[in-house]
Amino acid sequence: MPVKPRPNPDAQGYRALFGVLGPSTNTIVQPDFDDLRLRGVTNHYSRIVVDDANAISDETFMAGTLEISNNTLEAVRGVLTCNPDYLVMGMSAVTFYGGAKGAEEWRQNIEDASGLKLCTGSQSLIEAFNAYGGIKKIAVISPYFPSANAHVAHFMSDHGIEVVRDTCLQCPSWTAIAQVPTETLRDELMKLDGDDIDALVQVGTNLSMVRFAAAAEEWLGKPVIAINTATYWNALRQNGIKDQKTGFGRLMSDF
Repeated sequence: MPVKPRPNPDAQGYRALFGVLGPSTNTIVQPDFDDLRLRGVTNHYSRIVVDDANAISDETFMAGTLEISNNTLEAVRGVLTCNPDYLVMGMSAVTFYGGAKGAEEWRQNIEDASGLKLCTGSQSLIEAFNAYGGIKKIAVISPYFPSANAHVAHFMSDHGIEVVRDTCLQCPSWTAIAQVPTETLRDELMKLDGDDIDALVQVGTNLSMVRFAAAAEEWLGKPVIAINTATYWNALRQNGIKDQKTGFGRLMSDF
């Protein structure tokens, strides 16, 4: 379903209307993307309806993410009714599954169904690495369980990026991801950092890190890339919107 021609520009989204797809349990993506929003760009959140997961294990985490994946097309159908210009995926785990090939097939499925281009977190990280330049070895922090982190490492490897080490916070529910305190994030980043990595990367869109990653970039002296920042930055750039914005790290302010 291609974008219908508009006789006049949208009153507020006169540069772009973004249809944002995110789990109904996710409380971080919507405010994060609104904080990152630029003049003339508007975000229209469509909820991928899922139950909050409890007592998550490796197996139930993977099953829960696949439930989100299976319900995504229904959210796509909902957001298409506002005639957006572009789709932005506000859930990152499934965009890494199956390595580079699996990620591309998943994205293509959504694009074929919607008739619109889709920005995913996994590909946005690769674009961010290219923007910074020289990033080949990374450390990863996630709210996931080990099975999902393994998919992240597989995807990165397919793009020539080595995950030197990683941490899984193993949050006990989807909503608990948004409740991880800043102190925990700080401690984990300190453990992950080292002279053997070029950047630190956070995945898991319900983990609140857009501002903390920007601050950590200052005191660690290397790129610290939050998935929500990378995704929204890439969505803007893919639509030819080059404005820079301070307060969210070098990705938004320099590239």
